Amino acid sequence: MARTSTARRLDEAPAAPATRLEFGGGDPPVPPVRPNAPIASNAWLATVMFLGAEAMFFAGLIGAFIVFRIGSPVWPPPFQPRLPIGITGVNTVVLLASAMTVHMALRSVRAGVIGRGTRMLAVTAALGAVFLLIQGYEWARLIHFGLTVSSSIYGGLFYTLIGFHAFHVAGALAWLTVVFVRAKRGHFSRQRSTGLHVCAMYWKFVVALWPILYGLVYLY
Repeated sequence: MARTSTARRLDEAPAAPATRLEFGGGDPPVPPVRPNAPIASNAWLATVMFLGAEAMFFAGLIGAFIVFRIGSPVWPPPFQPRLPIGITGVNTVVLLASAMTVHMALRSVRAGVIGRGTRMLAVTAALGAVFLLIQGYEWARLIHFGLTVSSSIYGGLFYTLIGFHAFHVAGALAWLTVVFVRAKRGHFSRQRSTGLHVCAMYWKFVVALWPILYGLVYLY
């Protein structure tokens, strides 16, 4: 009987308070209302840095062209074929139109209209291919008429400056083709379009660069 009373008193005794973790003598910190989201993605930042380096590279080429252009009493040099201003002007319009279509593609994907965005990517790639084909045709004609890299400083600067731009357009076209294939396979959506965004950034860069080169090399 005594044992039963003792056990009952032990059962009815209040439990010892749990040990509370102390945070500097106060309560634990309040959790944030929402997680801190990054201002920009790593892919976007990397693309911006890459475009900055590309801009400096072309600035150096343009500076060299201007130095030789100002220092030459006659430009273009005598007995050198003249550049095709008219057809290249039309080609400039073609490339500028591709900047509009790639922008429409990005807007369509972000709006959830994936099919329209994919079609706009195809149109952009087609315009870029037309630009390169026209450039290649004009280059072949200029070489046939005697304008080569070794013919004069004029020819060397032309093929260096315009050639590097064509190389960048070709690289952007290859990148755009990969993005188009991914879009066809459903890799992009309203919430996931970073790959398309950075590709559009690079494409717009090479498009924006071309009118500067056209005005400097063909018209100046």
